[in-house]
Amino acid sequence: MAVHETPNPIGTPGKPWGPEEVAAWQARQSRQRSYAADVLRVIDTLRARYDVVQYGQLDHDPERYPLFAVQSRDWRDDRPCVLITGGVHGYETSGVHGALRFVEGHAAGYLDRINLMVAPCVSPWGYETIQRWNIHAVDPNRSFRVGGTAQEALALMRLVAPFRERVLVHVDLHETTDTDESEFRPALAARDGKAYVPGEIPDGFYLVDDVDHPQPAFQQAVIAAVAGVTHIAPADAKGEIIGSPVVSTGVIRYPLKQLGLCAGITDARYKTTTEVYPDSPQANPAQCIAAQVTAICAAIDYALEAQRQH
Repeated sequence: MAVHETPNPIGTPGKPWGPEEVAAWQARQSRQRSYAADVLRVIDTLRARYDVVQYGQLDHDPERYPLFAVQSRDWRDDRPCVLITGGVHGYETSGVHGALRFVEGHAAGYLDRINLMVAPCVSPWGYETIQRWNIHAVDPNRSFRVGGTAQEALALMRLVAPFRERVLVHVDLHETTDTDESEFRPALAARDGKAYVPGEIPDGFYLVDDVDHPQPAFQQAVIAAVAGVTHIAPADAKGEIIGSPVVSTGVIRYPLKQLGLCAGITDARYKTTTEVYPDSPQANPAQCIAAQVTAICAAIDYALEAQRQH
């Protein structure tokens, strides 16, 4: 694919952003929806059935952006832990609402067998501004590492630390959108002083497995379940999805820990990153949320059955 210099309204081509460029980028962002109305209000309705834990806040506006997780009440050390995360990229809407919908309507059927922790909106400023980055132009989903600077990632790592060794399943809910190519990847290239190389957005749902600890049968069980809700992304002409080889239907692999991705914050045997495609003419918002919920349920079902057989 040819390299294209894409004009960006901020910065100088070929030169990484400094504080002035980040400030200029911040000034272009605006709130487009309400974290309080869309997320905190739903979390409040769950307090009668679950423990709601505040695990941090965003320092630039702590009153507006408290960070909450929903935890199963009967937490027992002899049960495996299931971690569900959404909204690591705040603009990826179905991840946030899929996590909440799972807790609202499906989680109760598992609570006699698991400890459940759900962080539905890891990046609330990103949710409100419909942004991939946090307010400092840092991608939270490259920051789950020692030395990372994203408050969103560091707070979640602290939350998970006490039970991270006992996590059996971690499902991190994401979307791949048309704006990845029209806005976010060009902005990334500009921020880092690099040329923008256009990519191809896959049409459909796919999963990201872990290069270092692949679980192909687990990933395919999730794909098979979601295929009943929405279409699965095919490989492109190179046999790839977003630049990575397709290893089985709808599945690619990343080095999760090396990249500082949320799905790598535990050593869970069964972990996956979902990628819903909300801009497809074959999908709608309700379908996207349903795909996320279906993926969560399929992941837990597979892991519990595999554990039972052992």
